[in-house]
Amino acid sequence: MEKEAESSIKIGKKTFLTAVMILGFLIVTVGILTLVVPTGSYDRVVTDGREMVVDGSFHYTDAEKFPVWRWFTAPIEVLASSDAAVVIVIILFLLAVSIAFSLLENSDVLALIISKLVARFKARKYLLMAVIVFFFMLLGAVLGTFEENIALVPILIALSYRLGWDSLVGLGMSILASCFGFTAAITNPFSIAITQQIADLPLYSGTGLRIIIFLVFYVLTLIFLMNYARKIEKSPEKSLVFKEDEHLRHKYSQNSKADEFLDGKSEREIKQIEKAARAFTGFIVSIIAIIVIASFIPVLSDIELPVIGLLFLVGGIISSVIAGIKNRKRWQIIGKSAGGIAPGILLILMAMSVKYIISQGGIMDTILYYASDAISSTSPYVAIILIYGLILLLELFVGSSSAKAFLVMPLIAPLSDLVGITRQTSVLAFCFGDGFSNVLYPTNPVLLICLGLTVVSYTKWIRWTYKIQLLAFAIACGFLFLGIATGYGPF
Repeated sequence: MEKEAESSIKIGKKTFLTAVMILGFLIVTVGILTLVVPTGSYDRVVTDGREMVVDGSFHYTDAEKFPVWRWFTAPIEVLASSDAAVVIVIILFLLAVSIAFSLLENSDVLALIISKLVARFKARKYLLMAVIVFFFMLLGAVLGTFEENIALVPILIALSYRLGWDSLVGLGMSILASCFGFTAAITNPFSIAITQQIADLPLYSGTGLRIIIFLVFYVLTLIFLMNYARKIEKSPEKSLVFKEDEHLRHKYSQNSKADEFLDGKSEREIKQIEKAARAFTGFIVSIIAIIVIASFIPVLSDIELPVIGLLFLVGGIISSVIAGIKNRKRWQIIGKSAGGIAPGILLILMAMSVKYIISQGGIMDTILYYASDAISSTSPYVAIILIYGLILLLELFVGSSSAKAFLVMPLIAPLSDLVGITRQTSVLAFCFGDGFSNVLYPTNPVLLICLGLTVVSYTKWIRWTYKIQLLAFAIACGFLFLGIATGYGPF
């Protein structure tokens, strides 16, 4: 008898309501800000196709206040805004990944791939963890990948279950590692290259210290994950998502036979699944190749996310066909998967509307002006923390690293000269502020997508990561102070 179609990827009611309340609070908060903060604007110039603010050009405006009723229509209005293309791509990417993952689950292709990995590394699973974390961090630090890695998250979640850990460890090995690697940038083209260009610094100068920073954060991330993984191995009930993970933990239990999922299948069916697994592995290799190649080809970089999502979806569909999933059941799987992840679409729209309200309210430049005015009258050590804090604040509204760089660096670079901070240190502050918060704020759609692919709620995620985030903040401040003390440069 054919087993009923199911999907592990679905957003629970409690998780959804919690996220809605948090995002609703942020929407109302920024809405109130548009009423109390004066509207203002910097002049802008277009350089090499990129729009940058002109330092010293700020002026207040008489723009009308953003209406209160539009706070609540903003999640729909973003679909007609300048960010509409980005929002639609993110939503389609989320659907593609969740559908493909469900097809792989129901066709037993994912189980076979994970079983082969576990069989090879069962006695060296912490070595496997170290290699995976290093791989994801290096992609972020060198190539600037982050959202592109989402497609690999479900596989790491399943692997984590199979190795006796939980979904948090799977998220830690993938998206947390990607984020910390992106932050501890070595040659990240979206933070280092662009900010250095705007600050008139030699391209990729100061690499020596950044390599040290990368290694420090790699060790920090690995120790954090290993300590937690060992704790829940000894006492599974200490997992923060013990109840939420129960069904999937049993499904991928490390104590089950490696080939249990093949029980009752004919030799022909087993060969079909093995062939399907090889086919999907080819798609994974292609996805990784695109992630690497796109870092060197700007045209491909612009369409990288939808291409990866399409490859993942096509790979899932083709693999399910090869594995022998019947057409009727395939449509059932697709329907259940889309239905399970659909609430995530509303969360993404709400997250994107926070930036939309601030932008339409005309107060983004006013906030920048107030911040730059405060920074200009302080000591170097206080100023660098304020710069770090400013980037952290802007991350709530502007998730894109490059967009944020063109928005703020034309102001920060000359301010750095004024208060006695090297521009290289300011670039470092930008990277720290822009990076760590990618897995901290609920307004980041990448974080919402990744949590939506698991049983982990936003509140559980914050509860799990707040200690490493605080430690990362302290270490980052230490490196910033070191930059000031040593004149980290060349200037």
